Amino acid sequence: MIAAVISLAALVVVLAGVLVSRSGFRLGRPRAGVRRVLVPFTGGTLDSTVLDAAIRLAQAEAATLVPAYLLLVPLRYAEDSPLRDEVAVALPLLEAVEHAALRAGVPVDARIEKGRSPTHALSRLWDEEQFDRIVAPAPNGRSGGFTAKDVTWILAHAPAETIVLKPSPNGMQHAA
Repeated sequence: MIAAVISLAALVVVLAGVLVSRSGFRLGRPRAGVRRVLVPFTGGTLDSTVLDAAIRLAQAEAATLVPAYLLLVPLRYAEDSPLRDEVAVALPLLEAVEHAALRAGVPVDARIEKGRSPTHALSRLWDEEQFDRIVAPAPNGRSGGFTAKDVTWILAHAPAETIVLKPSPNGMQHAA
């Protein structure tokens, strides 16, 4: 029984890797005329403060939340490499984001986009799709978030209104 579960899990990871090995993985198709809020992240984490803010923004604008895991392809690999281990990290994170958004009544259209750097992956995503808002996590002293250099690039090149959110470095959230 355990061997069957492990085999099934391995098959799912391989199939996901095949999907990502193409130009980019798309869990759904954007619907015409629907507002879209992009929340890009990488490194295996998305701060809950940033996710909550993106969900609230999508709710307020009756928009679809587009969480995008930016999968970084090291230079030692071809750009179209499947990167099964990284996909195995990304899929559960995207699923957790989807569950949080759906609990709040927000539709989700998740993505995995590959690139040599976070900004390269974002550039590729922006070339393919349009977004009405972007919520980007800033560095906060813990793991996760874009670097200061990445945030500067995002603000200079973003094709839509952009919010950069820096969560509290100690993980404490203040009540409003």
